[in-house]
Amino acid sequence: MSAPTLVVSDLHLDASAPEVIDQFIEFLRTEGRNASALFILGDLFEVWIGDDDPDPAKARVQAAIRELTSAGVPCFVMHGNRDFLIGRRFAAATGCVLIDDRGTVVEIAGQRALLLHGDVLCTDDHDYQRLRRRVRNPLTKAILRLLPLGTRRNLAAKMRAGSKAHIAKSMEQIMDVNPAAVEQAFRTHGVDLMIHGHTHRPAVHRLTVDGRPATRIVLGDWYDQGSVLRFDATGYELRELAR
Repeated sequence: MSAPTLVVSDLHLDASAPEVIDQFIEFLRTEGRNASALFILGDLFEVWIGDDDPDPAKARVQAAIRELTSAGVPCFVMHGNRDFLIGRRFAAATGCVLIDDRGTVVEIAGQRALLLHGDVLCTDDHDYQRLRRRVRNPLTKAILRLLPLGTRRNLAAKMRAGSKAHIAKSMEQIMDVNPAAVEQAFRTHGVDLMIHGHTHRPAVHRLTVDGRPATRIVLGDWYDQGSVLRFDATGYELRELAR
């Protein structure tokens, strides 16, 4: 039987939660080593202020991913809303390939699948979408990378605080995906399978798009336990990893 393909998202790795880092590294060294490929669909880190960040906790994660890719397991990483400054130095250090978080189509277990982080589907959250457009502008990212590390840390802390305040005052429904945006993504990319994270609502959704059955799989976060989607020749399984 061929090796499985693994998909994870929203690990939010941070020095303040070493148990999550430990679980992810153990996952890479066990289940990850037996995979045909690993896809990380954004927010690998709670915050990423630049590839020059000397944080030892982040260095541990990068070294563990490099162990995986050096063992011959391809690893693909997309940006999330917390780590959109991940760049070429990270890719070189880890051996990962960076893929487009707005939509990347890959073949998994013989089926074409659309991979996204998921935030572009939350179109009802207009304030967030405006912020996303600003900070993802290439010029903005270039300027941010030129700022001193201390300044970037302060900006990241302010953005995290602002994000928490925004979530607290926003209506629950605008933090989830917009059904019309989901259907349009299926049409635009010509697929019947979509996989994403971001919303922290792990589930398998069955729907019909233009008369065709479609499946949307949402990965969970890693705050309290791990969440992994496993594909092999027999099908797929979305499961929790106990901590």
